[in-house]
Amino acid sequence: MAGSLPLSVSMISFNEEKNIARTIESVRDLAREIIVVDSHSTDTTREIAASLGAKVFEEDWKGDAGQKNSSAAKCTEEWILMLDCDEVLTEELRRSVVEAITAAKHDGYEMTRRTHYLGKLMQYAWYPDWKLRLVKRSSNPVWTGYDPHNHVKINGTTSKLRGDMIHYSYKNVYHHFVKTLDHARIAATSYHGQGRPFRWSNLLLNPVVAFVRLYIIRLGFLDGFRGLVAGFSTFAYTFLKYVFLRELEMNGSNRQPK
Repeated sequence: MAGSLPLSVSMISFNEEKNIARTIESVRDLAREIIVVDSHSTDTTREIAASLGAKVFEEDWKGDAGQKNSSAAKCTEEWILMLDCDEVLTEELRRSVVEAITAAKHDGYEMTRRTHYLGKLMQYAWYPDWKLRLVKRSSNPVWTGYDPHNHVKINGTTSKLRGDMIHYSYKNVYHHFVKTLDHARIAATSYHGQGRPFRWSNLLLNPVVAFVRLYIIRLGFLDGFRGLVAGFSTFAYTFLKYVFLRELEMNGSNRQPK
């Protein structure tokens, strides 16, 4: 890569041909190395990434955290920037990344993510969404938590950067709610695997709390129609997560002994 910073970019992919070039283009002049771990895409994701200078590895799916840890482990530079294929750094954030690596005062840096939804950047809903993404390789970064909402843990101090990651997460409302349904199912499966029990209070109260937090407390209503859809999707995701968890418990209790 042509980048001048001691920086590796760590990514994972699956059928991201419409997004991955935009993400790589936003960082390729900064990083000396871009690592992409792909889980057998059936489109041209791997070819696009390779054409832009990324080192591409094809591996079986190990879960979101497992796949991201595999990608991070392949990085060789002093610093690692961890990105999803639908995230793009603004110019202000790019400058902040350069300053942080040059100064090296901390072992990790959080950056906030702003979602681009229905043709416009959200100002309140889903924002600010702070993510630890720039870390020293020596801080032993590990993705942990439950799928699909995992996070990075490191050994060392952290600070925050100026600027946003722009998140091009949803193509349209249909795509948004398909992903909401899928994420709720994945989260419930993770809960079930960890032995977290279903509780009626979670099903009845948590969706309401989630909606109020996003739409009222965090001023999502000021995003107008987009904010209302975001609030409802948060309600639906939380509700369905516990519905799926209950279904998993019921299926387990209904199994006949062999």
